[in-house]
Amino acid sequence: MSSGHRIMTFRPTLEEFKDFASYIEYMESLGAHKAGLAKIIPPAEWVPRKSGYDMDDINMVIPTPICQIVSGKQGEYQQINVQKRPMTLRQFRDLANSERYRTPKHFDYEDLERKYWKNITYIAPIYAADISGSLTDPELKEWNINYLGTILDYVSEDYGIKIDGVNTAYLYFGMWKTTFAWHTEDMDLYSINYLHFGAPKTWYAIPPEFGRKLERLANRLFSDNFQICPAHLRHKMTLISPQVLKQNNIPFNKIIQEPGEFMVTFPFGYHAGFNHGFNAAESTNFASKRWIEYGKKASQCRCRRDMVKISMETFVRRFQPERLEDWLAGKDSALHPEEPASGGHANSKNEPAPSSKTNMKKSDTDQNHKNRISAAAMIKVKRKWQTIEPGGLVNNFLKDGILKNTKRMRFEIKSLILKEDD
Repeated sequence: MSSGHRIMTFRPTLEEFKDFASYIEYMESLGAHKAGLAKIIPPAEWVPRKSGYDMDDINMVIPTPICQIVSGKQGEYQQINVQKRPMTLRQFRDLANSERYRTPKHFDYEDLERKYWKNITYIAPIYAADISGSLTDPELKEWNINYLGTILDYVSEDYGIKIDGVNTAYLYFGMWKTTFAWHTEDMDLYSINYLHFGAPKTWYAIPPEFGRKLERLANRLFSDNFQICPAHLRHKMTLISPQVLKQNNIPFNKIIQEPGEFMVTFPFGYHAGFNHGFNAAESTNFASKRWIEYGKKASQCRCRRDMVKISMETFVRRFQPERLEDWLAGKDSALHPEEPASGGHANSKNEPAPSSKTNMKKSDTDQNHKNRISAAAMIKVKRKWQTIEPGGLVNNFLKDGILKNTKRMRFEIKSLILKEDD
């Protein structure tokens, strides 16, 4: 279901490619940001890694691979990430290509997408995500993810802060069915993702003007999560299928990212997706003057200490000096750029209730609740967790079940040791 804002694809020349910020402005002048996502196919002369991608030449250790465990049904799922032992990149590649984890046979991308949603809760894949580093040659001048040269650099210059994956590069090594859940970027920044090699990615994107509508749907479908944290989509745990989006009249677009292509997400652009098989991507965030109002109004998760928050003072001081005094006094009352008074369609109050459950019997709804990793259980986990000192250990924390044999689970900055079977 599309709002009429289609995902645009751009093919710049090498000359056009030289000024990153200017090209982003050009894309937005054509309305690329209205879809929340755009594809850029770089010129043939642009080579990000001259030595290529021979696995024998890339000596890299994946310090915290994660097992993505998905629970739920009928297009509504929650995902938790369980930390695994470190492994080398070659070990990860061999695992991704093993019989258990490799990509299933399929006729085309549509067939593979059907297999993804049909099997999303089976055989939890391993994702090598959020690895500090780069596969791009340092001397590369154009569209080097490590040196984009946007106004986000002021965070480092003015505050002396480096935030991994936000103003530095992160690497992601995927396998079949590894997933990135519905989210916007930290502080609703832009993001850029380059697929170095391997299998494609499927991306889903919601136009920013309908971002509030997705939030309200997620808040209703996962109301317990919403009660714990109004910004629960920042946890990157929520998966909602295209079918459920259609049933609830939420416009979205879909696109395939092939190796050698960039994807750019725009401020307040909700996106999600999955990997088709073993691959490697590099990503970071960036900013523009247009982003500043989004950053000032970005929702904040307050239940996790590792969530990213950037002070907007340096941006207001530099680019909105006439509003600095009001900003510092908490009197800058400008609306979010996607609120109705700003021309967006974010708050349509006459929406139907989520249709995926409208005609279901109570017993079916109850069963749905039981089959989901429910926030009711998460409430108990959080209450218990808050009693643990940072760096502390807790034994036999979870009940028997899907996590029983797991050795370690990452949550904020604390460690969780799970009791092994006797």
